[in-house]
Amino acid sequence: MAVKMRLQRHGSKKRPFYFIVVADGRAPRDGKFVQKLGTYNPLTVPATIQVDRQKALDWLQKGAQPTDTVRRILSFKGVLYLKHLLRGVGLGLFDEAGAMEKFTAWTVEHDSNVTRRQGAHKKARNDSRSQPIVKKVEAKVEVTPTAEPVEAPVADPIEAEIEASAAEETKTEE
Repeated sequence: MAVKMRLQRHGSKKRPFYFIVVADGRAPRDGKFVQKLGTYNPLTVPATIQVDRQKALDWLQKGAQPTDTVRRILSFKGVLYLKHLLRGVGLGLFDEAGAMEKFTAWTVEHDSNVTRRQGAHKKARNDSRSQPIVKKVEAKVEVTPTAEPVEAPVADPIEAEIEASAAEETKTEE
């Protein structure tokens, strides 16, 4: 049985809300699932994601294959990084305490970046709401065509000869 970690859509029309679930690969998208891992709401800025890291990590270690979107969500929440660190522990590259220290440092930095982005978005949204609406008035400019097109001077005499011969050939063809 191929087990997949995927999104299960809920919510009304044009208002999506997803559950992150582990399901049999043959089951329909919104059908039977094995376990619910969390939720994903793409309508908020930034998107609201709730994931049980331990359950997701257990399923990844058992061999569950995440879909592309779920892989990005798990990467954003640090589950794939934690799996990477635990694999390093299993290979003996470093101890578990060092892995958890690296993960907590990453989590603190990641959370600060997310809060910074949220603050920047709120500030930009408030600034756009506070600016008065200004209507642009375009000036109408009339352009009168000239009788003959003005040719640009040619700096290279060889190019001038080539252009002159090309002009003569077109006149003889007509």
